[in-house]
Amino acid sequence: MLHSVKEGLKVGLKTTWTLGKIIFPVTLIVALLQHTPVLPWIIEFITPLMSIFGLSGDAAIPLVLGNFLNVYAGIGAILTLELSVKEVFIIAVMLSFSHNLLIESSVAIKVGVKLWIVLAVRLGLAAISGIIINLVWQGGTEIAKYGLVQASEEQVSGWMQILMNAVEKASLGIFQLAMIVIPLMIVVQILKDREWLKVFSKWMTPFTKMLGMKENTSTTLAAGLMFGLAFGAGVMIQAVKEDGVSKKDVTLAFIFLVACHAVVEDTLIFIPLGIPILPLLLIRLVVAIILTVVVAFVWKRAETKPRKEASYG
Repeated sequence: MLHSVKEGLKVGLKTTWTLGKIIFPVTLIVALLQHTPVLPWIIEFITPLMSIFGLSGDAAIPLVLGNFLNVYAGIGAILTLELSVKEVFIIAVMLSFSHNLLIESSVAIKVGVKLWIVLAVRLGLAAISGIIINLVWQGGTEIAKYGLVQASEEQVSGWMQILMNAVEKASLGIFQLAMIVIPLMIVVQILKDREWLKVFSKWMTPFTKMLGMKENTSTTLAAGLMFGLAFGAGVMIQAVKEDGVSKKDVTLAFIFLVACHAVVEDTLIFIPLGIPILPLLLIRLVVAIILTVVVAFVWKRAETKPRKEASYG
């Protein structure tokens, strides 16, 4: 156990450092840009598109950064913006479906999933969820409180004060990230060392069959659910090779996982943003189940139709 904790601590610190190298500069740059003509011009240009999701033009910044970098970069940008609880929740849901496209799409390609399927599902779910939540939820108009990072009520002036304010926001964002990532990596390391992932895979077999996949897909599904597409990439790629998972099952697994993966991590990291995280988790899980079952059903019907036509012929 002590060895697992030490290794988990090392991985946690390394992960925090790796992610911090993204979040800190992104938060710093965005905070500085707020005091220049550049950001207001970009915001004004993109505002009409953001209004479709009930978001202000500022929201384009975390959405773009989250999709091209990762969800942590998106959070880093959110920490610098004054947004309503509803806006932050919509951004969180959209980013939970669509983030880190460059890395996570490459993982999908490595295990045999077509790129257009991954992009269509992720970007489609993000857009549709943002529109629906905006239309359905009438509340959440109060300004979001970001844990240790509060929206600044006083106007800062002078480049030195602006720089110090930006550095403070970036530093507090990294601190809150570490408070979540380090304990999480320790738990993940314990799960790995004790081989509980294999046990969890067995538990998931009935659930895997319900989603229209064979039981040998359970390890791939478990790795993605627990570690995410990026962190669990190695486990998933190895599982696909060793377990002989078919291309159909891999595709179905990834359709589920692009909607709902790293359920612990990708839920907990939004806690500092002051939004309700249980609805966030339920939305991802329900959407993933419905989408995968529907695709599996349609796929099965498409496979059986030619057989029936052949038999009649």
